[in-house]
Amino acid sequence: MEISAAGRLEVRITTADVGKRVSVRRLSEPGVAGEKFTDTVGVLTSWTDGVLLITRKSGECVRVAESALVAGKVVPSAPARRRGPATSYEELARVAARAWRPVESERLGGWELRAAGGFTRRANSVLPLGDPGLPLDEALTAVRRWYGERGLPAYVQTATGAEGTQELLCAELERRGWVREVTAEVWTGGLAPVADLAEGAGVVLSREADEAWLARYQRKGVSDVALRVLGSRPSVWFATVPGAGTTGTTDATDATDATDAPAAIGRCVVDGRWASFAAVEVDPARRRRGLATAVMAALARRALDEGASAAWLQVETDNAAARALYARMGFTVHHAYHHYREPGDAGTL
Repeated sequence: MEISAAGRLEVRITTADVGKRVSVRRLSEPGVAGEKFTDTVGVLTSWTDGVLLITRKSGECVRVAESALVAGKVVPSAPARRRGPATSYEELARVAARAWRPVESERLGGWELRAAGGFTRRANSVLPLGDPGLPLDEALTAVRRWYGERGLPAYVQTATGAEGTQELLCAELERRGWVREVTAEVWTGGLAPVADLAEGAGVVLSREADEAWLARYQRKGVSDVALRVLGSRPSVWFATVPGAGTTGTTDATDATDATDAPAAIGRCVVDGRWASFAAVEVDPARRRRGLATAVMAALARRALDEGASAAWLQVETDNAAARALYARMGFTVHHAYHHYREPGDAGTL
């Protein structure tokens, strides 16, 4: 907190600091047990009618009454990163978008409108990296029209918690009634440590998602559109650990002939220095046997062979088991991302 030379706490932020990262201390609400003061750190997204709105790294919005402020100051836009590969939000966002390409896309200034027949929010949402070239309300009207023409609900994918993320846009969407449906996180880490974690375990690598792989994939009824999204990059690898009724080898040219669902699967996209991991799934009856680790290690070794050195993945905030696994592998949180659905639309993806 900001402390004056006389030893007093001071409020050293004003409405001119909207859009900056701040740290504030306020009086706790009456009747709340615990400390007298509550501290909040995040981006100041608005200050109107005596109320501050601060968006935390997680995307949570905190309302602070101006009258309750005890101290406040502007702080650096992002904390120094001590672990994981150095990267910006924009770099990761573009790499992530290339790893999960839509079937159809269109530019609206610096925004990319993406559609893939409703297969996943990632491939059916706006990625706003820059100015749309229109006032926000006009841009959102164009977005709703574009998705409506395709029979899809309109979604906007945003991010919080890193330098260059979109806390202000999140606040503007919420003011307009857009509903935040999903919050997850992007984690990053070194690739070589993952490759060193396990050997073999009968992991089969293939360039295509065959019937065995799809039998384990959690999204049932995968369509031709979904297959196009899954295989949308030049260097995509699919990993399979055969189940009791499958056979396979670690040779990438020898895919599994499936007679039942595999014990575990995973997907990796190699893009320059980055390797992305997704769809790492294990038969519930065979969890806690190191299969997820074996899948990721096999994919990591192949990505290293192709020149990658860094890794990223996405994990939902309530997936405790996956978060613990990735933390043990050396991954750390880079930023949070969110999907906002247009107001008044009952459909979801």
